[in-house]
Amino acid sequence: MTSDSEKFWYNLKTGKVEKGFESPVVDRAGPFDTAEEAAAAPEKLKERSRQWDEDDAAEAEWGDGPASDQPDRH
Repeated sequence: MTSDSEKFWYNLKTGKVEKGFESPVVDRAGPFDTAEEAAAAPEKLKERSRQWDEDDAAEAEWGDGPASDQPDRH
């Protein structure tokens, strides 16, 4: 198993691919197994964000039915 310090990261601040822990954690996305995967990080992040937005919207719509008038019993 490869340590995260040996994997590739996408630097969100510089837009460059890095190997290992070259920059602060708040500036990194990853880890990725290959430099190519790390380079594709912006597209992957956009796709995941879009999917989360769709999931959130679907959950919000699900709660808009007649039962939403009932008190929450949690």
